[in-house]
Amino acid sequence: MPQKKKRQPTNEPDVKHKGWFYFNVGLRTINALLLVGISFLIIGGALVAGIGAGYFAYLVEDTQTPTKKEMQKTLGEFSETSKLVYADNSNISTIRSDLSRTAVKSDQISDLLKKAIIATEDEYFNEHNGVVPKSVVRALLSEATGFGGGGGGSTLTQQLVKQQVLTNETTFKRKANEILLAMEVEKYFSKDEIVTMYLNVSPFGRNNKGQNIAGVQEAAKGIFGKDASEVNLAQAAFIAGLPQSPIVYSPYDNSGQLKENLSAGLKRKDYVLFSMYRNHDITKKEYDAAVKYDLSKDFLQRETQDNSNHDFLYYTVLGEAQEIIAENMRQADKVSDKEYKKEKVKNSYLEKAANELVSGGYTVKSTIDKDIYKAMQDAVAEYGYMLDGTDTGTVQVGNIMMDNKTGRVLGFVGGRDFNDNQYNHAFDGARPAGSSIKPILVYGPAIDQGILGTETRISDFEREWVGSDDLDEDDPNNSKGKPIVNSTNAGTNTFLTTREALNVSSNIAAVNVFDKLKSEKGETFAYDEYLKKMNYHATNQWAYEGAALGPNDVSTMEQTNGFQTLANGGVYEEGYIIESITDSEGNVVYQHKNKPVQVFSKATASIMNDLMRGILDAGITSNFKYTVSGLNWYLGQGDWVGKTGSSDEYRDSWLIVSTPAITLSSWSGVADNTLKNDSDASKRTGQYMAYLANRIYMANPDVFGVEERFQLDSSVKGYDVATVTGTEAGKVTVNKKQQTIPVATTQSLYAKGKPAEASFNFGIGGTEENYQTYWETIFGKEEEKKKETEKSKTGNTSSSGSSDASDSSNTSDSSEGNSGASSDSSNTEEETPSSDAADDDEKTAAAETDKDDPAAEKDNENKADEKQDKAEEK
Repeated sequence: MPQKKKRQPTNEPDVKHKGWFYFNVGLRTINALLLVGISFLIIGGALVAGIGAGYFAYLVEDTQTPTKKEMQKTLGEFSETSKLVYADNSNISTIRSDLSRTAVKSDQISDLLKKAIIATEDEYFNEHNGVVPKSVVRALLSEATGFGGGGGGSTLTQQLVKQQVLTNETTFKRKANEILLAMEVEKYFSKDEIVTMYLNVSPFGRNNKGQNIAGVQEAAKGIFGKDASEVNLAQAAFIAGLPQSPIVYSPYDNSGQLKENLSAGLKRKDYVLFSMYRNHDITKKEYDAAVKYDLSKDFLQRETQDNSNHDFLYYTVLGEAQEIIAENMRQADKVSDKEYKKEKVKNSYLEKAANELVSGGYTVKSTIDKDIYKAMQDAVAEYGYMLDGTDTGTVQVGNIMMDNKTGRVLGFVGGRDFNDNQYNHAFDGARPAGSSIKPILVYGPAIDQGILGTETRISDFEREWVGSDDLDEDDPNNSKGKPIVNSTNAGTNTFLTTREALNVSSNIAAVNVFDKLKSEKGETFAYDEYLKKMNYHATNQWAYEGAALGPNDVSTMEQTNGFQTLANGGVYEEGYIIESITDSEGNVVYQHKNKPVQVFSKATASIMNDLMRGILDAGITSNFKYTVSGLNWYLGQGDWVGKTGSSDEYRDSWLIVSTPAITLSSWSGVADNTLKNDSDASKRTGQYMAYLANRIYMANPDVFGVEERFQLDSSVKGYDVATVTGTEAGKVTVNKKQQTIPVATTQSLYAKGKPAEASFNFGIGGTEENYQTYWETIFGKEEEKKKETEKSKTGNTSSSGSSDASDSSNTSDSSEGNSGASSDSSNTEEETPSSDAADDDEKTAAAETDKDDPAAEKDNENKADEKQDKAEEK
């Protein structure tokens, strides 16, 4: 068989297979490259993510994640308007602030407002957990590259955190903390709670009074005059558009006037409506109707802020509240009393307290009775002119009415007119007390220590100041050797009873008693044991010789509280004007607590009230009782006690009066100390006070306790004493003769101790020569009386024509017998004069008036003449 030929090999390539080969190689190469690229991207992304996560952790590593309670407190803390109220809880005023805000609950906010704010500010609010990642990335890239406009990316929850927890600074650290805390907020609170908090804290521009406002309630009220629950769709959309740029979109300028161009806010309203339509919150029909709605007609017209109630009352109550809040703060910070007394430290706390009160939503309840306060303001406006002298211009005044049992300030007058003079003369001013200090500093302590009884005799003879040896004789501050003078004389040159000395307000007698008190008890005894307990300010001048005459400055409040103490059985109740302070949740952060202090014994207080009743009844230094009785007989029947006082040149005039229920005080004076007042200043003060009291009575007649009476305490001891000496009856040696003190007696009241035994130097103060003069007057007048009696008898005998010789003889014998008795009395060196000399001394004392009301001197002289006429007729 023939064999097949073998195919010879060839070197030509298979073109078709070769092409596929290269395609496959290329494809595999690209695939490998893609895989490598993707791997790099994954690795790079993971690396970036790791770095980002690490950086985020670094940024928030110092952030303490708050608990729900802490977060709730922080997010719920916002500026809220505080208010001041009267004792009956009626409104005095809101505390003025740059921001007006009122928080409301969720059910008090319209759903339209909630939907509008969500659609505009955070359309994914109901879906996210506090953060939208893509928005955050977009915002971060924008911040990093500088493109895209910056900002954005914040959810409603993040905005809430930024407003309430963080600052507005644009840093990565702040943004990281914002994200972290926003997620925590979403864990703790519902969506409705979050949107409610947001609507309560966000700013909404201005209202129609030009005030800055925050919270939807203030926005609805201040723009449309409605509650947040009552707004319609167009109004809700307008309000919801405000937070993005409150001042730009607000319809009002800073005066509360409507802007001429309202287009910015109205366009923003239309954008909000479109966002709600796009978010399916409203229908097309509702959208179209709301866009066409004429919203401009709903804007409130401008209103002027009512600052008429920002007067003495507003600033007094607010100032006291600031003091209380500052005190609470410093105690919470454990700041010592010593440290707090430093001006810088205290002012720092006062500033913090002021800010807290402005924005804390507090209610400050005062003790002020609304009707009484108004009556006092009406009275000073209508009768204040009565205080003005001929050349004094406007005389300023400060009055306080205080409840004796509690120390509550029921009402006050800060000055004649707040618009003319804002200085508060009731609480802030301090002026010389004059004679009004005598019951508190001199007579009260002296009676309390048993140094005085009501009939103790005190020297009113001429005397000089002891002065100081430490000062040069020509030093104007050294009174050494200068005479002590009363208002109208340099002394009546007799010994006055305690009652008489107070009635005429003798300066000499007061200094003598004060000297006695200091010599027995110590220089600072009166202040340390009495005034200090009543919170009179501390000064070394209380120990000075002249302190008895009231040169030291005191406030109207201090004097009111001093007399309140005496009217309250000697128990000091610190005067106060704030009853309580509560926070926005109704929690009581301050409640006044009474801390009574027994300063004077009950016996002393009741004796002093008995003495001061006599001052007003006598009418020598004040016409108050007479005037008030003329205005209102029933009010005049109240058991009024009180004391007057005047300073040099009558620049200051005081009158403090009390009933068992209340104490009413008055300081009046010239603001310019270069001016002088006249001697009728005290009379004008009494007249003004009578009209003031009557006006208060018309507003609240029960407050005076007209039916109540001051009673002598059961511990008071009454002793029968010799009228002319105030001591026990007995004998004294005068001009080397032992003589019997006149037999007439009177009762002297003592809180402690008892009357001294009969002696030549029976009284307080006075020199040996003074006592000698007094005794010679006493016994000299008795001798004159005897001679007048004998002369009268002789005349009667001579004129009796029907008398026989034996009758004449008997009469003559009788006369001689009397002479013999007198002679026998001389032989035994004893005399028993009557008490007429004491009556004469009383008339002399009553004729002298202190500088509180010298004009009364003439009336007193008439009274003395009438008394003398009656005596002669008898």
